Amino acid sequence: MKFSTKKEFIKLCLYILLFLKFNQINAQKVTVYQDSKFEELLNQKRKVNSSITINNRYKIQIFNGSSEESKKTLIQFKRENKNYDATIVFSTPLYKVWIGNFKTRIEAERNLNMLKKNYPNSIIIKPNK
Repeated sequence: MKFSTKKEFIKLCLYILLFLKFNQINAQKVTVYQDSKFEELLNQKRKVNSSITINNRYKIQIFNGSSEESKKTLIQFKRENKNYDATIVFSTPLYKVWIGNFKTRIEAERNLNMLKKNYPNSIIIKPNK
């Protein structure tokens, strides 16, 4: 960019300086205050998402119902059965407790017979991908 006079160049420089100064004066600092419960909710969601393993294997559903009841059922189950994988899955409007990761239906049925003693409403499921 060529300037015909020195005066035009100085004028442009002054406009740039004024523009920069004006933006600096009007810049605002924003402070965001976040409720601690939001972070807790986000962490719970991350845990649920990371524990969901939907694949082509059979699972046993031992519970479906409210969030609190599903958490209690999962904790109780894990206390009694340390050798099973277990997770909570949300499917509107219910929470479901899924157990295991069985390759065959026969394997799932064997485990279902054992689990029916403590969880009579248990069923075998095969989640879609």
